[in-house]
Amino acid sequence: MKKVFVLLIVFIKFLFADSFITDVEYGKMLYKNPRGIGCNKCHGAKGEGGIIATYKELNKIDRKKYNKNLVAPAINELDPQEFADGVLKSNKIMPMYFLTKDEIIAIYKYLKISNKESKNDK
Repeated sequence: MKKVFVLLIVFIKFLFADSFITDVEYGKMLYKNPRGIGCNKCHGAKGEGGIIATYKELNKIDRKKYNKNLVAPAINELDPQEFADGVLKSNKIMPMYFLTKDEIIAIYKYLKISNKESKNDK
């Protein structure tokens, strides 16, 4: 009887627990793979941005081909509203992820914490 009572208490504790992972852990998980390709593939491990691809473009005036870079912007220094707008608004290159408000906040928190830790390590 005592074991049943203890198991019942443990079950109820887990049933009403807020979360098994923190917002930052959830944000890290989402950043690496929100709905397919992860944000880190284009924006870098800590949101620092970078070159996604290099291609050649024909200059119509001199008829020469020049190297061009497709660049993902840095997202680790944006304010919360700019960050949310970037995720929610459609553009020609970044895919739409249809993240919830809580998911966007979790990713934002992860970027802020991970960048703060990087600055402290230097």
